[in-house]
Amino acid sequence: MGPSEEYTFTVLFEPAEEGGYVVTCPALPGLVTEGDTLEEARAMAEDAIRAYLESLRKDGLPVPADKKPALPAVQEEIRVVLETA
Repeated sequence: MGPSEEYTFTVLFEPAEEGGYVVTCPALPGLVTEGDTLEEARAMAEDAIRAYLESLRKDGLPVPADKKPALPAVQEEIRVVLETA
């Protein structure tokens, strides 16, 4: 494994009407994923964040700073590691 960069983002877990959790990340507009359990939702969030950041890198765009939500919700920080070239 080569050099890497580490990022931490706040994510929101909202209970879905049909069960499970919908996950969003205030710092990454448009990022939405879900999971049947909190554990699955966390794993899906990590994968979605990694893909989002890799897309930003590919397009030559900067990684945004983390944003804390304005509204109260269940929140956690998710750490992802990206391999650098």
